[in-house]
Amino acid sequence: MKSMMPMFLPAAQMRLAAEFARMAVEANMVIGLRMAGMFGLMAQAPGEPFLMVAEKQAAVSESMFAMAQAGLRGDSTERMLSAALRPYGRRTRANSRRLSAVKSR
Repeated sequence: MKSMMPMFLPAAQMRLAAEFARMAVEANMVIGLRMAGMFGLMAQAPGEPFLMVAEKQAAVSESMFAMAQAGLRGDSTERMLSAALRPYGRRTRANSRRLSAVKSR
C-alpha cells in the first residue's frame, strides 16, 4: 500500500538542510550578539530583552499556521517543513542584521 505523502527527494533534502543550516548559523550569531549586549560589551536597545521573548511567541504561531496551511493544501513533507522554518528564518535574518549594525561601546 502506497502512502499518500511522497518521500523526500535528494534535492529537496539538500534544500531543506541548507535552509536549516543558514538559520542555525544566524541564530547562533544573534545569541552571541545578544549576550554581548547583556554583558555590556555592545550597545543594546532598552527593549531588547522583551523583544527576545515576545518574538518567539509570534514565530511559533506563524510557524504552526504555515505548516498547517501547507498540509491542508496537500504539499509535500519538505514543503511543510520549509513553511514551518520560514517564520524563524525571517526573524533570525532580521535580528542578525539589526544587532550586527549596532556599534560597540
